[in-house]
Amino acid sequence: MKFYIKNMVCNRCKMAVREQFEKIGLSPVYLELGEVETKEELSKEQFQLLNRNLKDWGFEIIDDRKSQLIEQIKSTIVTLIHHDHNLIPKTNFSDFIADRINYDYNYLSNLFSEVEGTTIEKYIISQRIEKVKELLMYNELTLSQIADLLGYSSAAYLSNQFKKQTGLSPTFYKSLKENRRKNLDEL
Repeated sequence: MKFYIKNMVCNRCKMAVREQFEKIGLSPVYLELGEVETKEELSKEQFQLLNRNLKDWGFEIIDDRKSQLIEQIKSTIVTLIHHDHNLIPKTNFSDFIADRINYDYNYLSNLFSEVEGTTIEKYIISQRIEKVKELLMYNELTLSQIADLLGYSSAAYLSNQFKKQTGLSPTFYKSLKENRRKNLDEL
């Protein structure tokens, strides 16, 4: 049985979700960001208990197809930018999303805009900027290296986009004692 889970954005989320499935006696055979698959079917009581337990941890089972597609889009973007970012410079985001989800990109783009009230492109930008904030905080890479890692054409373009999104230059942001990063599920 396949489940789509809202707000799974990191490896700790995957561990927490796995724990909730195991708590009711189910062993996921597949578990990735936003998706869990089990061999067993759930009884109505198990489903309600699982859903309640997941909600206590900030997750939610998604049962309508449009919401499932939206969550797949978000999970695909989060995985690419935050976990597989080494693929970004070689990736056309629209092709990557369409191939990964196996739907026409125009359909996905229209659905995302309709449901989320923003475009996939803006969502990608917000995710990339959060990754930039993280990398700036670690202070291990130059802005040019970060731009290259995240597929920006130049450090200047990254800097302009960063300032447009945050109101701060990357250099000023880096100098702040209290960095203003957001939780990925809040984007």
